[in-house]
Amino acid sequence: MPNDANTSGVLEEALERLHASGPEIYEWRLTNHAPMVVEALATHGRSAAVHRWLDAYQAKLDDFPTPVSPVTDANWREALGDTRRGADWIGYFLRAIDERPWRDVLAEWWPRLLPGIYGGATHPVIRIGHAVRVITESGENTPRLAEVAHGLGYWAARYQPVSGVAPLAGAPDADGALEAVPAIRDFQGGFRDRLPRVDRLPVWSPDVTDPDEARRRLTELVGASTRRYATHGHGDETMLVHAATAPNAVLRTLPALPRALWVPSLHAAWTASAAVTSMYAPAEPVPYVPTTGITAEEVLERALAHGDEHVIKFADTAVDVGDEQSLGAALRAVELSEPLSY
Repeated sequence: MPNDANTSGVLEEALERLHASGPEIYEWRLTNHAPMVVEALATHGRSAAVHRWLDAYQAKLDDFPTPVSPVTDANWREALGDTRRGADWIGYFLRAIDERPWRDVLAEWWPRLLPGIYGGATHPVIRIGHAVRVITESGENTPRLAEVAHGLGYWAARYQPVSGVAPLAGAPDADGALEAVPAIRDFQGGFRDRLPRVDRLPVWSPDVTDPDEARRRLTELVGASTRRYATHGHGDETMLVHAATAPNAVLRTLPALPRALWVPSLHAAWTASAAVTSMYAPAEPVPYVPTTGITAEEVLERALAHGDEHVIKFADTAVDVGDEQSLGAALRAVELSEPLSY
């Protein structure tokens, strides 16, 4: 599959265009997904579609937020999780990455931010995963490094930990562990309202200590959660995408992190995926109808024609997994979701 992210220059143009916008669409308290989508399109050889897609999405975007007060090495703890401080946090990380290697900044802040992986409905870590992928696969440049800073800043401003979650019996594999997640029923509200109701989750992979085994288990989780969408995505066609894309973002970031951080990254990714599964699980699954003969290229084309940001990002993850049911799950997202008008 062609990757023109490192040759066309279109991704850089799009990121520079997007960095004038805020990380959220404040009228609806929704995330600006455009940086993630344009990276996925460029990485999969579809740079020619980037600006056309962005033109259609642009009307949703807000201006860059107004700074409040600079975040510094001395005061960052009091600013962590302060949603008013998005511009301050992005400014902090732009300065940090200008002064130090980006991998050093990421390694310092990853363990600080990981307990708050749920913040922003897991979108900040997903944005980091996209930014890290294009740098590690296609090289670094100024707009891509700025995108890392914007992602880290968004995560710090939306940092949201969860505590008091009781452990439940798990399962030996990711499929079984996801099946054991208790569903939250009869509750209305958005992600931030539902998250405090997650008070029980199965334990999975608690005995993992080897970094390579952590990466293998994380890969297993991404596959299981992607395939599960094919039968459970109707619980919430948008939010259940994140049960797969959040752990995949962590998986994509592992190569840029010290190996000592891989095991805690696995555990954080599991709790995030399980929490999303708990909050949006349907009452009953639907049977999976196999989709024979579909290719990754066809799935990406269907997702791009549909245009919804979550559909494109989920198709990107499904192509990473690559098996027939995962590609079928991406088509299920196309079927369930409202398309973007081009």
